[in-house]
Amino acid sequence: MNRELNFEGQSPLLYLIATPIGNLKEFSPRALEVLSETDYVAAEDTRNSGKLLSYFQISKPFISCHEHNEEEAASSIVSLLKSGKKVCYMSDAGYPTVSDPGQRLVARCLDEGIKISVVSGPSAAINALACSGLDSSHFYFEGFLPAKESERNQELRELAKREETLIFYESPHRITRTLVAMAASLGNRKAVIAREITKAHEEFIRGTLTDLACEPEDSLRGEMVIVVEGNKEKKETTDAEIGLALREELDWGRSGKEAVKNVASNLNVPKNRVYDLYLRNFTENKV
Repeated sequence: MNRELNFEGQSPLLYLIATPIGNLKEFSPRALEVLSETDYVAAEDTRNSGKLLSYFQISKPFISCHEHNEEEAASSIVSLLKSGKKVCYMSDAGYPTVSDPGQRLVARCLDEGIKISVVSGPSAAINALACSGLDSSHFYFEGFLPAKESERNQELRELAKREETLIFYESPHRITRTLVAMAASLGNRKAVIAREITKAHEEFIRGTLTDLACEPEDSLRGEMVIVVEGNKEKKETTDAEIGLALREELDWGRSGKEAVKNVASNLNVPKNRVYDLYLRNFTENKV
């Protein structure tokens, strides 16, 4: 176990900078402050990050760090941090490591005793969820589905069981195939496509998965997030779940009568069913 305060002591620290997902005005003052004080900027795409920094009149030396060279780049970044240099990492849009490179870099830094801190910013997934109108109390972020059809369909079959709202990222050239596959595996659920979030042509397309799959593919351009309603089919409460709930009630010192009443109410199951299970499994207790 390791526990330490990020901003105390002399240990090196790598900043992860969340970048705008469209509107450059969403780049935070703190991000600009950290970037202005850093010695090196590691970036997924140095050309895109160069344009971003240039817009804010910041000039720093870059280190290329993307999915194809992350291991090698991590070694260079660790060396710089250990030598006392300040380094931050940024991906093209949104948070590094979240459906973007950076996870291997972070893991390597932690292995080397280097602290990690995030400079907050926009997230396409959270923006899309907030505007979707679907249940946002519980959600599951999938990101990009596998490119291979068999693997994608298998993943969707597994996701079909989840009750939480589902969030996906998708590219324009795969969007229609993905929506058709979703409708086949998840059923015709409510869904929202959020595209070009925070940009001038920001758009939300709402309907069922079948509706969305019928949208002309040439009208679905730009960066997209798909938000899909979770599984709303009523799940049958098992005897094992009732038994566990009864045991918890009895362990709290409640009488058999109180336990049966509470479990029936909490799990919304018939009281006689709970009572029968109580008699079969907890006969040492009397109602």
